[in-house]
Amino acid sequence: MIRLVRELYQYRGLLISLVQRELKARYRGSFLGFLWTFLNPTLHMLVYVLLFTVVMRQNIPNFPFFMFVGLLPWIWFSTSVGGGASAISDRRDLLTKVRFPAQVLPTSVVVTNLCNFVLSLPLMLVLGMAYGQWPTWHVVLFPVVVLIQLTFTLALTYILAAINVTFRDLQHIVSNLLTLWFFATPVLYPLSTIQDESARSLMLALNPMVSLMTSYQAIFYEHRLPDAEPLMALAAVSVVLLWAASSIFESRREEFAESI
Repeated sequence: MIRLVRELYQYRGLLISLVQRELKARYRGSFLGFLWTFLNPTLHMLVYVLLFTVVMRQNIPNFPFFMFVGLLPWIWFSTSVGGGASAISDRRDLLTKVRFPAQVLPTSVVVTNLCNFVLSLPLMLVLGMAYGQWPTWHVVLFPVVVLIQLTFTLALTYILAAINVTFRDLQHIVSNLLTLWFFATPVLYPLSTIQDESARSLMLALNPMVSLMTSYQAIFYEHRLPDAEPLMALAAVSVVLLWAASSIFESRREEFAESI
């Protein structure tokens, strides 16, 4: 993992260049351009608001804001994992170049979506203010939660990107699993709606995104500190997973150019 971090720092210029190019190319040619950074999560929110306030009525106060708090980090995670799975297999043009650092490709996908997440935060804050939900001092822990999610997302993306080079079906499996994962994560509903204590504990143990979503909700919606124990446990697991992911990625790196 240390080697991976060192190489990412060494090629930081290339990483920044790829992220900038992706951000510019994402909405190139569209009439609204950069505004889609705000419109995409807003349209997602409106669909779910319509579903859960008109069709399936929810009794959650300020439900649109509650949902938006979890929806933004979920979009960052799902688009990173879904796009990162094919980050290596889709870039034969770059990997066939001499000594191209393959680890930059999945990292650029995650960082690009992180930038979109950060750029969408003002929209979330404005929505919260409209509901009388002003940020409190608890936001000081927001960067910590983001860093833990970044570590976990990078680890998962490296593993999937490395395996997808030889098993191309994986990217399609992942896209379907992400849909299931979304509904198994408390984005559209609070974790407290699950009455069974053992079921809640099982969700926390088996679904890493539960700790992250409840932490964002604690900071911005409930105005309290996140629960430290599950969050720190996830931080430890994420570091170990990133170490394992970097080992898997390094062991398969020589096969990338040949396999694709």
